[in-house]
Amino acid sequence: MTTDHKDGVPSTELEKSKAHIIIEIIEYVPKAVVSKTIIKKTTGNITVSSFDEGEELAEKTSPFDNYIQIIDGAAEVVINDKVYKLKLGEGIIIPAHSKHCFNANEQFKMISTVIKSGYDS
Repeated sequence: MTTDHKDGVPSTELEKSKAHIIIEIIEYVPKAVVSKTIIKKTTGNITVSSFDEGEELAEKTSPFDNYIQIIDGAAEVVINDKVYKLKLGEGIIIPAHSKHCFNANEQFKMISTVIKSGYDS
């Protein structure tokens, strides 16, 4: 976590103008799903998450499109009751207002990108 130089309060974003090895930004934690914010703005956000084998994120919906990219391992993504198996390097757009969840049949890491500006409902 970086420090905001204006008031010394920790920032939730990664340090700007610094190269990162994306897969090393977040570690696997036994029996857990861990997320770290890369960028968080009112217009959208980018998050990296790690899922230990056997973990899942409960079904939810979002009012915005969400682009998911697998950066380690393989994931099962369920969108509107259809199962997609994504492997390293693959991505998928979860459409706005779609029911979706994630299942870790093995460990995986992903980047999630949500863009809120210019949204057509």
